[in-house]
Amino acid sequence: MEIGVYSFGDTPRNPDGSFRSTAEAIRNLFDGIVHADKVGLDFFGVGEHHTVDMPASSPAALISAAAGATTQIRLGSAVSVLSTDDPVRVFQQFATADAVSGGRVEITAGRGSSVESYPLFGYDLQDYDRLYEEKLDLLLTINENERVTWSGSVRPALNDLVVVPRPVNGRLPIWVATGGSAPSSARAGRLGLPVAYAIIGGEPARFAPLAELYRRSAAQAGHTGENIKVSVAAFGLIAPTRQEALERFYPGWYNLNLEMGKLRGWPAPQRRQFELQAEAPGAYYVGSPDDIAERIVHLHGYLGHMRHFLQMDFGGLQQEYFLESITLLATEVKPRVARLLAAK
Repeated sequence: MEIGVYSFGDTPRNPDGSFRSTAEAIRNLFDGIVHADKVGLDFFGVGEHHTVDMPASSPAALISAAAGATTQIRLGSAVSVLSTDDPVRVFQQFATADAVSGGRVEITAGRGSSVESYPLFGYDLQDYDRLYEEKLDLLLTINENERVTWSGSVRPALNDLVVVPRPVNGRLPIWVATGGSAPSSARAGRLGLPVAYAIIGGEPARFAPLAELYRRSAAQAGHTGENIKVSVAAFGLIAPTRQEALERFYPGWYNLNLEMGKLRGWPAPQRRQFELQAEAPGAYYVGSPDDIAERIVHLHGYLGHMRHFLQMDFGGLQQEYFLESITLLATEVKPRVARLLAAK
């Protein structure tokens, strides 16, 4: 089981709740990636958002910087909002980072959990599905071919054009991300691509039928082997005790849901909502190392996933708590998960 972290960046807050600089958020995120490499985590994903509170708007740039400052950890997007980007540039940027890293970079392609990139880059939300399907097809075509011929309706055609640099190992690992869509699970299976499930609410075990649909679709399309795999992205924080983890994580959760509520018309967040999700069988992996290891292994019994990675830093989480949680995830949770799985 690979254990890791993902982040959209987290802009620090002053005691009155006002934001500090987004530049500080990016530096904190970079420091977190370097720290994760030092303590032995397997994966760090950088997601794409374009907001003041989550300012990691250019995952490829940050991953390229981290590629030169790390030695072991796998690096990837979590996700790249492919619908509003150019697949040629996405591939070139990640292949460049891959070269710097010595072959440790991957892409997770998704539609995005928020839509601020559509007006920012001049796209129409009515084209949501068509943009993603065609651009994913182009990205996969580029990944397989140095000389590319492709045509579609969302960007100019390519006619026998070279796309470089090429990845260290010939191809970049490309994942399909979904928040729980059956058609997306089936598509990933048909394409023979690994799938990443973002589980940010409800009971994680409910994704078991989707993982089964994914594997069944892959088998029906003739895809087997190491590319047919499942990963899980979720909220979480580790501290020496469960109570410490809850008290550290709650303020950021409250701030995040308060901001999202203003945008989407949600009611004000309630502490009881948080507590229900932060205990088994909820979706938040908040607790002590023993708590989190046991819950990851429990979910593995339903999904058979090979990577579990957590978003820890949002809503103004203190950097010291972020770094301590990364350390505990690597040095306490990861070996516990390995022991528990070996004993099953």
